[in-house]
Amino acid sequence: MTTAVYIYIVYTVLSILMIAWVAHTLYKNGRVFLLEAFKGKEEMADSVNHLLVVGFYLVNLGFILLYLRYGTKPTDIENGVEYGATKLGVVLLVLGAMHFFNMYNFDRMRKKGNVPPMLTK
Repeated sequence: MTTAVYIYIVYTVLSILMIAWVAHTLYKNGRVFLLEAFKGKEEMADSVNHLLVVGFYLVNLGFILLYLRYGTKPTDIENGVEYGATKLGVVLLVLGAMHFFNMYNFDRMRKKGNVPPMLTK
């Protein structure tokens, strides 16, 4: 195997580990927001939480695998470290952007769930 293949493997494994850690953290801590948004309906909150995690995995795993082909192929360890750091940095930025997007939507759902219904006459 070439140096590039080893670097691709390291990049893929590290990316998957980061995605798994972030997904677990979001799943565990996002439940509180969803429970409030769904007015304490645990089954609904847990279902939505699970679906969000599945979507998170699919989008991010697809991204890291597609992104693997872009960039100059590393030829030595020095280039490989730079290549891997750049790729992992982009993955982290994408994870962060997705996190803030999800937090924004959770907050909107929470606020919408806390609005009292309009009284009608």
